[in-house]
Amino acid sequence: MPLDQLQKTIHNSVIPYTGTILSGLLPGELVVIQGSVPDDSDRFQVDFQCGSSTKPRADVAFHFNPRFKKSGSIICNTLEKERWGWEEITYEMPFQKGKPFKIVFMVLKDKFQVSVNEKHLLLYNHRVNLERIDTLGIYGKVQIQTITFVSNNGEVPDGSQLVVPYIARLNSALRPGQTVVIKGEVNKNPNSFAVNLKSSDSKDIALHLNPRMKTKVFVRNSYLCDSWGEEEKDVTNFPFSPGMYFELLIFCDVHQYKVAINGVHILEYKHRFKQLEKISVLEVTGDIQLLDVRSL
Repeated sequence: MPLDQLQKTIHNSVIPYTGTILSGLLPGELVVIQGSVPDDSDRFQVDFQCGSSTKPRADVAFHFNPRFKKSGSIICNTLEKERWGWEEITYEMPFQKGKPFKIVFMVLKDKFQVSVNEKHLLLYNHRVNLERIDTLGIYGKVQIQTITFVSNNGEVPDGSQLVVPYIARLNSALRPGQTVVIKGEVNKNPNSFAVNLKSSDSKDIALHLNPRMKTKVFVRNSYLCDSWGEEEKDVTNFPFSPGMYFELLIFCDVHQYKVAINGVHILEYKHRFKQLEKISVLEVTGDIQLLDVRSL
């Protein structure tokens, strides 16, 4: 995420909470909710509403409703003209009673993308025009510490795609302090994709990033002197899921690369190819739609 984001934070909201989203929601913006689940909670909900009327009840564009009975589930739905649509049910339950949580709702052109505790959870396609959403409601047994609206200053890609496989020269050869930003969307039924930082005057690959969605393994390696080195695979959480939007940041440090996905640090990879000034080619292949590439 860019550094020049505009943030507005609301602290210690009383539940039930209903608040106006002053500038509406635009693609690329984030709504970040931090709180905790009381020990006696049976359910709570976050509603992205079209108004705040209670009689008749305002339309709910996106109803996000964790329920704790049995093994737990998360119900997502849309309410229009006081009638619910079809439920989309997620049985993965990242919320725990008595524990804090951080929900990030990323607003995209065609869907909401939700992560909890820095792990991707679900996607919810818009059923109601995004422009109609002007109110955030939080109800049920939940404690909320902060609600933060993060504006993106127009940094989200416009949806036009770059052709994959993609190969291009960086603005300048790689150097410590430089960041390569890759924005894209994982295909619906993906196998894997790869990002390669390559030497301009040989076949050497300084950094090979290869997330494999079927096996949930994130391979890192280098291809030097016509052979692959030893694979590195350790990662706390595999960060990619089918259909999800991602912003992958590769930060070049003096001794290593640091990689973040959607603002969450994922891994480090020590330089095996030391002549950074020769690294000037970026290659992207595999099962993604590529939306934007830049080096900063």
